[in-house]
Amino acid sequence: MGSSGQGQSNYDLSFKILLIGDSAVGKSSLLVSFISNVVDDLSPTVGVDFKIKFLTVGGKKLKLTIWDTAGQERFRTLTSSYYRGAHGIILVYDVTRRDTFTNLSDVWAKELELYSTNEDCLKMLVGNKVDRESERVVSREEGVSLGKELGCLFLECSARTRENVEQCFAELALKIMEVPRLLEEGSTVKRNILKQKQEHQTPPSGGCCS
Repeated sequence: MGSSGQGQSNYDLSFKILLIGDSAVGKSSLLVSFISNVVDDLSPTVGVDFKIKFLTVGGKKLKLTIWDTAGQERFRTLTSSYYRGAHGIILVYDVTRRDTFTNLSDVWAKELELYSTNEDCLKMLVGNKVDRESERVVSREEGVSLGKELGCLFLECSARTRENVEQCFAELALKIMEVPRLLEEGSTVKRNILKQKQEHQTPPSGGCCS
């Protein structure tokens, strides 16, 4: 499993991944840790941000467009449209804050059900900040149990130490590729992007003098 820089066009499949969850659970840190292998203390996301990552999983070169959404209530309507067409959704909570865990079923799972347009969409539950084990208030067993209840894959990770960070996205991508409809959509997205590029690059036919 390798990863490569941005700006490539030689990939096999293109998938859209969405990160959701309460503010300050570490969604942006998780994304930056995955994209650049560097983690800083980040300000809360305002509205929506996205980043692109190319990586090879299961013998396929993938382009992942990963959308990082704001957890604050006032941005909720702004982000609803970004659920559209998502192939994978990662629900993030902070293992040191129980409210961020209970809000997954009380708020985020309901929102996902309301806005997600892709019924085959793969979901993953991710407990972040396991590097702060002494402050943990949500056990791994509780995470596993909620994952089963919500029909999600489950992983714990640390954006700060990068433990399981790449695995979160790689495992989700592998599972997406196991769903025929999502696999077809990933191919279609790529074909459409290439078609648009070709149309944009085709010079207009000039007039002819008689």
